[in-house]
Amino acid sequence: MLPRPKEFRDWAMNFRVEHHASSIKNVISSHRVAAFGNVNLTQYLKSRQQMIDRALDRFLPKENAAPPTIHKAMRYSLFAGGKRLRPILCLAAAEGCKGRVREALPLACAMECIHTYSLVHDDLPSMDNDDFRRGRATCHKVFGDGIAVLAGDALLTVAFQIAARAKPTRRYSMSEMFREISIAAGSRRLIAGQVADLEAEGKKVSRAELRYIHENKTAAMITTSVRLGAMSANTDPGKLRAITKFGYALGLAFQVIDDILDVTQTSEKLGKSAGKDIAAQKATYPAVIGLEASRAEARRLTNAAQNALKIFGKEAEPLRELANYLLAREY
Repeated sequence: MLPRPKEFRDWAMNFRVEHHASSIKNVISSHRVAAFGNVNLTQYLKSRQQMIDRALDRFLPKENAAPPTIHKAMRYSLFAGGKRLRPILCLAAAEGCKGRVREALPLACAMECIHTYSLVHDDLPSMDNDDFRRGRATCHKVFGDGIAVLAGDALLTVAFQIAARAKPTRRYSMSEMFREISIAAGSRRLIAGQVADLEAEGKKVSRAELRYIHENKTAAMITTSVRLGAMSANTDPGKLRAITKFGYALGLAFQVIDDILDVTQTSEKLGKSAGKDIAAQKATYPAVIGLEASRAEARRLTNAAQNALKIFGKEAEPLRELANYLLAREY
């Protein structure tokens, strides 16, 4: 079951801040966790992105399937060159719990479909009103508002069809996995964060209110991605709690860094419109606590994520390196 909001806050308060120095090391990646020693992260990300893209291509209706307009719009958005962060984290969590990538792959792809749906809807004129996403025109600019709404709807629903390809484990049933997904994408997590984000525009918000937006709009989906990967590996309750803490801290850190990049990078570098948050008077960490304090908060949260992985062995090295990579990213 997904953690309650109070548990999210309790974890954030109890995380110890500890410096974790790590570098990207050379090695090989494999479909089995035990093959990991150190991680060549560039190779790892590329191989996982390719694996996820191939699976998504298999799982989605073909572009010419009737009606072709909707399937073209779905594929246009899904294959627009995203980082595939959530599905990669799902697979890495499965590996970290000594599971098999192929068992987590449908769940990973389902989370990417839900994430992409949320972006398609976020970009609409009635929401964030963005014309630029992942380096090209947004879905509604190419296909129109109506088709973009329907493409988002279709990506959300096909996610559950894809997730149904996964298999239950001894500890976790398919109904539990579906519940995880539906709660994360529902009115108390992802959509709650979107509502709070919209309602905060142009208003002065507290740090607690800002955290509520980010822990629901961003951290909940990342947390659920790693939880699903761990569940696909039939992990024990202790490790599931640890992976949940990791996902929560990493998800918040990811959004803090996103907020920072919006004011420090160009649109060309980001692949989306830079400066949109300021223009729309969005609630962001730099706006609420300042740029340098935001950088410190991102480091603190990344350290908290690393600390949550201490009970794991070398199998979780990809998760550790991913956390470091996300802290240092520039887009």
